Amino acid sequence: MVQITLTELDQKKLDGVFGPATQIAMSILAKMAPVYGATELMDISAAHIDSTIYIGQAGLEFAERLAGLGAQVAVPSTVNVSGLDERHWQEWSVPTDWARDAYRQMVAYQKMGCIPTWTCAPYQTDQRPYFGQQIAWGESNAIVFANSVIGARTERYPDLLDICCAITGRVPASGLHLTANRAGDLLLKLVEIPLSIKKDDSFYPVFGHLMGKIAQDRIPVITGLERQPTEDQYKALGAAAASSGTVAMFHLVGYTPEAPTEAAAFQGRRPAESFDITMADLRQARHDLTTATGKRLDMVVLGSPHFSLAEFAKLAPLVSEKKVHPDVRLLVTSSRAMTHLASQRGYLQALESFGGKVTVDTCILATPMLPPEIKTLMTNSAKYAYYAPGLLGTEVTFGSLADCVTSAVEGRVIRDDSLWE
Repeated sequence: MVQITLTELDQKKLDGVFGPATQIAMSILAKMAPVYGATELMDISAAHIDSTIYIGQAGLEFAERLAGLGAQVAVPSTVNVSGLDERHWQEWSVPTDWARDAYRQMVAYQKMGCIPTWTCAPYQTDQRPYFGQQIAWGESNAIVFANSVIGARTERYPDLLDICCAITGRVPASGLHLTANRAGDLLLKLVEIPLSIKKDDSFYPVFGHLMGKIAQDRIPVITGLERQPTEDQYKALGAAAASSGTVAMFHLVGYTPEAPTEAAAFQGRRPAESFDITMADLRQARHDLTTATGKRLDMVVLGSPHFSLAEFAKLAPLVSEKKVHPDVRLLVTSSRAMTHLASQRGYLQALESFGGKVTVDTCILATPMLPPEIKTLMTNSAKYAYYAPGLLGTEVTFGSLADCVTSAVEGRVIRDDSLWE
């Protein structure tokens, strides 16, 4: 294993000059850096902490120990979703002891100076990073969005290491922090895909799901899209690819900032592999996102990654003057900031009149909120569709946003497949 060389300031942190919490954080970082293949550390100027999700006593004890020792983040640090919606948890099946401990974990991270964003989409906050900024982000969809769409630079930082980076203001000088490691590895060519498909929101989670399965942990370069995606389409694409694979970065030739040309995306190298993506491939990927059979529907769930203001704006007219079926629940997961903005614009009122609900600061994958009778879900999120069967034991139908609303009204799964035929 490679050896890490610490600066004089790093060594002082390791020796406890800056207090015991910083000493713990630096000791962990110094041990982990060689695992990343780094021989030295480098500065960051922002962080996004995924360790805030409560998954048990170990994570809680770690956070409270750091906070109790006086830990403070050295850079502006947003926080990912928590294990609790403080405002609405009692409306669901969240156990009281879970709520208590998840709240304690939230408090611990706020004591360390973290910004209480509580969202998996920190790029939609006022703490959005800028091109070339060195950051330490956790949460897979945030990582791929930052690297690909913004051109900020982060490696995949796991729980507990992310807060250590934030406290020390340092990261291993390796991986996607370095220009040479940001070149594309393989080429994905969209071949004879109708423009009507490429414009549709549902194309991006479907293609992202396929992209992740092909690329795994490599950097794909995409050609043939012929249009600039919206921010939420980028969000859906990256989240899907980071779920079905471990994609941390992609290049969309002509559109993402480090890929003005195919040659630039590959930094002059030749792709190791090349794949033609056809309509048949996309149809199969869309099919794979559905695990449910039949028309039964218990819940429609939207917002993974967290619903944006633009998505609330699209949803509002779809639910206007309609009512959710009495046998179905409709849930949107979002951040407290986006929900506040949606309320100001009247979007939230439309959803509530429809009979839908919003959960903030968390999601169905991060808190035990769903009652046991919820067995079948429908969603427009490839991330929810990928994780829910394994994590929640539910069956899932993937559909467009319009499909989800129609199904919620009718009380059974209804999908318009005409675009994909």
